[in-house]
Amino acid sequence: MKKSTILKDTLILTAITLISGLLLGLVYQITKDPIAEQKEMKKQEAYMAVFSDADSFEPYIPAEDADLSAYLTENGYTAQTVNEVMKAVDAQGEVLGYAINMTTSEGYGGDITFSMGIKSDGTLNGIEILDISETAGLGMNAQKDEFKDQFKDKKVDKFEVTKTGSQTDSQIDALSGATITSKAMTGGVNAGLCAFQYCVEEAE
Repeated sequence: MKKSTILKDTLILTAITLISGLLLGLVYQITKDPIAEQKEMKKQEAYMAVFSDADSFEPYIPAEDADLSAYLTENGYTAQTVNEVMKAVDAQGEVLGYAINMTTSEGYGGDITFSMGIKSDGTLNGIEILDISETAGLGMNAQKDEFKDQFKDKKVDKFEVTKTGSQTDSQIDALSGATITSKAMTGGVNAGLCAFQYCVEEAE
């Protein structure tokens, strides 16, 4: 093959690569804001789902709060991350509790992101899953009310997973064939309860 042909092919491939990169960058710039807005809207809807009594949600603790991260680590929660903590406020401006957005990295299929609402007295209103990639028909069943409602209206310090049928408020029935997912969600909720305790101590 002639050198001129090789050079020509190289230039063509380089041009295609550059154009493709520019187009991908352009698509990203066009779509990133709508995607971010959609994610934020979904998160706000989740907050309302877990704290329907609230009139609005005000930022309280951001994800980069080093003290909160250290508090979780000290209490054994190293695979869980608090993405943000919002104060749930009523129409009169009274704080009803906290809405917490969490991510756990212990899912069978990777990260699971969810929101949870906790009243000022420590009662867990419930949880709402935002992002999950578990096994269809098994771990994905964590999205069903049958599983999520086990956390609802419970006031406990910590939950635990059981395979033999829950006997107390602190016990969560494992999903059939998805113990890893069940433990990941329960661990994530426990980390959220730990974050709530941090908020209580900070407010004192």
